[in-house]
Amino acid sequence: MTTDMSSLTGRPVIIGGGAAGLMTALCLAPEPVVLLSKSPLGAEASSMWAQGGLAAAVGEDDTPALHFTDTIAAGAGLCDEAAAWRIVHEAPAAVERLTALGVAFDRRPDGSWRLGLEAAHGRKRIVHATGDGTGREIMRALIAAVRRTPSITLLEGVEARRLLVEDNAVRGVLAANDRGVLTLSTNRVVIATGGIGGLFADSTNPGGCFGQGLALAAHAGAKLSDLEFVQFHPTAFDGPSRPMPLLTEAIRGDGAVLIDETGLRFMADEPGAELAPRDIVARAVWRHRAAGHRTFLDARKNPGADFPQRYPVISAFCKMAGIDPANDPIPIRPAVHYHMGGIAVDGEGRSSVQGLWACGEAARTGLHGANRLASNSLMEAIVCARWVAESIDGLGAGPRAMLRDRAHAAPADPAIVRPILTQGLGVLRDRDGIARAIRSLHPLARAQSTASDAALVGLMIAVAAIRREESRGGHFRSDFPESAPSAQSLSLTRANALATARDIVESIPSARSAKS
Repeated sequence: MTTDMSSLTGRPVIIGGGAAGLMTALCLAPEPVVLLSKSPLGAEASSMWAQGGLAAAVGEDDTPALHFTDTIAAGAGLCDEAAAWRIVHEAPAAVERLTALGVAFDRRPDGSWRLGLEAAHGRKRIVHATGDGTGREIMRALIAAVRRTPSITLLEGVEARRLLVEDNAVRGVLAANDRGVLTLSTNRVVIATGGIGGLFADSTNPGGCFGQGLALAAHAGAKLSDLEFVQFHPTAFDGPSRPMPLLTEAIRGDGAVLIDETGLRFMADEPGAELAPRDIVARAVWRHRAAGHRTFLDARKNPGADFPQRYPVISAFCKMAGIDPANDPIPIRPAVHYHMGGIAVDGEGRSSVQGLWACGEAARTGLHGANRLASNSLMEAIVCARWVAESIDGLGAGPRAMLRDRAHAAPADPAIVRPILTQGLGVLRDRDGIARAIRSLHPLARAQSTASDAALVGLMIAVAAIRREESRGGHFRSDFPESAPSAQSLSLTRANALATARDIVESIPSARSAKS
């Protein structure tokens, strides 16, 4: 069954109901827009889970220039400095914009911002809301604003399956819900679908975030960049729950330390100790666990008895697990948390396909480089949403496209892909492990099945990882442990990723040949 979407013809279509998508829609008002969310708003958005907050130079001892310096240092040589400079300078205004929309950020009794410190920041510049519930509070305010904005047509329970592209220009969106196929005619599409954590077994992201936006862009012919850079958060709660509850590094900013089962503080002698960049901390935890140890976050002394007040969300799930953070060390392990790579975009969020923009974690703006600075992601989503909206508004609606009936992709399921990426593209990687992943993913990505979209994104990540023969930021090759003298971003399209993967597969002897 095909639902008539003619009344929405020509409107910009925003795909994704997280902070980036909602903010883009609000910034476009009063222009009529269509917002697609495959789940009820907030149900599967990583933004809802964000604990750390939003980084912005709003403290008296801070400046955007200092924020920029910390961002560049964390990015390990791959930040686009012009983009980073522009984005961090806009961050204080983004905080004010969210406040105007009703976000209740934490303040001190004198009315000033209550700022937190996180890893690799030289100043306290993390703006929080309700302690560790920042993402939830931002999403509450944005969802309420979207629902009361008449220019936004919200289609919940609708999933984009393919972009319709002719002559490298967007012509429409094929989507589906439980009643059938929806066809939207438009020359302006924004992908704001979040990250890729659902492609891995251990992740702090909702399971429904597994790179669908990257698959849409790849099938449309767009360039994707820096896909190999996956950030593993070093302190996810080590328990059976999936997604894994996150223990924000703001706790370490408050003085908590990392210990093992013997009480040894195993990062004490590292530069920056527990507040070193996330990739360094994640590898230290990974290696200590590989040596046979258990790893814990020890908050008994700092913040100690104040833990429930400072971190009510974390305190609640620790209590459910039978742990009192004021008296018990909290078991932790690394888990996939954020993807620095994504759809390659310019300063206005435009991709290499005309009429296609990307915003939020699905976009590669150049801000994060090889390793995202803590709490820069929510900030980036809010800042860049306005620029995307301005760029879309400047293009205007094109002539109505004549959309031909086309087959639509089946709903995606990443279950088969998760063990492949978990084993081959973890915190520590090497050529043999990545090549095995490519060999498994290549036929899945070329097939027409529920696994093909997830396999395609996983394959593109693996191809990027095998091409980068060095270690940098969130990408660590045990067979190439040093960084190259100069850093360069790597871009891929679906076509050249499949071609590279085919060459790699053909160069690997089959199991039968290897035995003979």
